[in-house]
Amino acid sequence: MHERAGQQARAEDLIDPQALVTAYFDLKPDPTQPGQRVAFGTSGHRGSSFDAGFNEDHVLAISQAIAEHRAGQGVTGPLFLGRDTHGLSEPAWRTALEVLVANGVEVRVDARDGYTPTPAISHAILRHNRSGGAASDGIVISPSHNPPRDGGFKYNPPSGGPAGSDATGAIAARANQLLETGLKGVKRIGFEAARRGAGTYDFLGAYIDALPDALNLDAVREAGVRIGADPLGGASVDYWGAIAERHRLDLTVIDNTVDPRWAFMPLDTDGKIRMDCSSAAAMSKLVGIMGEGAPYDVATGNDADADRHGIVTPDGGLMNPNHYLAAAIAYLFANRPGWGAEVAVGKTLVSSSMIDRVVAAMGRKLIEVPVGFKYFVPGLLDGTVGFGGEESAGASFLQKDGAVWTTDKDGLLLALLAAEIRAVTGRSPSELYDELAERHGRPAYARVDAPASREQKARLAALSPQDVKAGELAGEPIVEVLTRAPGNGEAIGGLKVVTRNAWFAARPSGTEDVYKIYAESFLGETHLRQVQAEARDVVAGALGL
Repeated sequence: MHERAGQQARAEDLIDPQALVTAYFDLKPDPTQPGQRVAFGTSGHRGSSFDAGFNEDHVLAISQAIAEHRAGQGVTGPLFLGRDTHGLSEPAWRTALEVLVANGVEVRVDARDGYTPTPAISHAILRHNRSGGAASDGIVISPSHNPPRDGGFKYNPPSGGPAGSDATGAIAARANQLLETGLKGVKRIGFEAARRGAGTYDFLGAYIDALPDALNLDAVREAGVRIGADPLGGASVDYWGAIAERHRLDLTVIDNTVDPRWAFMPLDTDGKIRMDCSSAAAMSKLVGIMGEGAPYDVATGNDADADRHGIVTPDGGLMNPNHYLAAAIAYLFANRPGWGAEVAVGKTLVSSSMIDRVVAAMGRKLIEVPVGFKYFVPGLLDGTVGFGGEESAGASFLQKDGAVWTTDKDGLLLALLAAEIRAVTGRSPSELYDELAERHGRPAYARVDAPASREQKARLAALSPQDVKAGELAGEPIVEVLTRAPGNGEAIGGLKVVTRNAWFAARPSGTEDVYKIYAESFLGETHLRQVQAEARDVVAGALGL
């Protein structure tokens, strides 16, 4: 924990937005350097222009690669293009538009020339595709909750959710080929011509008008639930006020400041500015507001592209994301009669086992998948999965009638659900979680990092269950060793070891020389620390160290 975590950012913590944009245009990536190539992670390509990791050449190459990929896939409908409030998002949006229109792509940009949350892009794609026209897709220019110096580029195919590895692998390979050949083959026109050639779409109006399809906002309004919403300077900044007005809610926008430096943000746990709405340090202002004599029944925060949620209650402070997922699942499956009896619950394998116990008590099917929201897309799309959620505070769920809402994470939806829970049950989501914990046990959960070389990380990602020699973990017999997710058989890129009352998962970091240890115990904090300590030994033994 950084000594200034949770404290207001100082002048020395802030980026120079003009220097950031200048570097975007002036620095040229060297494709022989791994850190300067196009690489799609679970949430697209990310990097900083200062490091030659996210520059104009990257965006030119990725945009051309996407134009070619969608043509090869027969995607001829409109491409919905949105951006968030990061300093690099505006220039990248302009660059992408110049390439896409030059390639004959029918691009739709925001009718208000505003910022566009990720869920509004997903909603627009799905709404268009339900109309029966030519298939559409989308691009969100955002590095999500990353620091202000970063930029990001995400592609959503016609499924509306994050692109799968087959698509991102092909797009990245073509983009890197273009970088290696000096961008030979990239088509581009001037921005003014590109802007004239693009159509528009009312992302805000279409998304907000449809919210009653997924939420019981009548109950929220009639109960007079007082909501405080903090966009954290991100793409949802104009959405919250419009939601309050359109649906006549007692909703206050706590801060509508947009500043590419994020000078108003408290520092995150590592001392960086990061718009992480699941971090108590980054959310310290809102947590302070919700102390004694709180003016709201529930308060919410979103990250820069509003695909993540943070829930603050007067009785519990900032909710642990795992706790809120469990409470949301318990509430939704008891209050959505339009969902069929066979509709399942989706979770990532590093999410809390409290979810497993809640789902089992409901008699529902649990689908456990690797890390990555893309694994929930098929089930949300066809209505067989009612709720998909990640421990990193990203989730979405079906409409009340069981039809698809979004197939990407929706921080606005989950934030408003907290108000619905309060309105319908008379209890806060944290109170609902406490009731679940009294019934199912109260787990301790944490994530820590352990050092690992590049070679060790590669070996960790390729382990098989037979590589684990240990038979016991923290005093309990090991009952299951997983290197593939039970919900879909996909490789998890690491290892999960399970006992009756505890588990740990180890996954290599994609950016640092560490591996991540996620661990949980229903036997308390002391046992959790024992699990974490022994997890290192189990991993070392599996790697033959």
